[in-house]
Amino acid sequence: MSVFVVCLGLLGLLYIALVLNVSRYRISRKVSLGDGGDPDLTKAIRAHANLIETAPITLILIFVASFMYGFRTVAFLSVALLVSRVIHAGGMLGYVPQGRRMGTILGLVTVLIASLLVAAAGLGVKPY
Repeated sequence: MSVFVVCLGLLGLLYIALVLNVSRYRISRKVSLGDGGDPDLTKAIRAHANLIETAPITLILIFVASFMYGFRTVAFLSVALLVSRVIHAGGMLGYVPQGRRMGTILGLVTVLIASLLVAAAGLGVKPY
């Protein structure tokens, strides 16, 4: 569970960094609401929003899986989620070439695996 908690804390820090990045753009571009047609602000908003749209459900699934599966499974899923969100945000903001695509794929695979594990456990089927 400690890897899950560390990754959760790091995702919280990523959230803060992305919020501050949006705020920085809003202040420098003098845009209070929306994106003002600024492509950099749009990217910053979407990088932040994508974390908010995907991380909570994945974290819930991983947390529920932690009651039924071992440390390695939970650690793997937690680290994969963290890496996927960092790579994705880096790609959205132009720091990681192909990061948006790689982060999206890794994030979807992570939520798929977590979903299947939780559903299987709910049905009484343990895949290993």
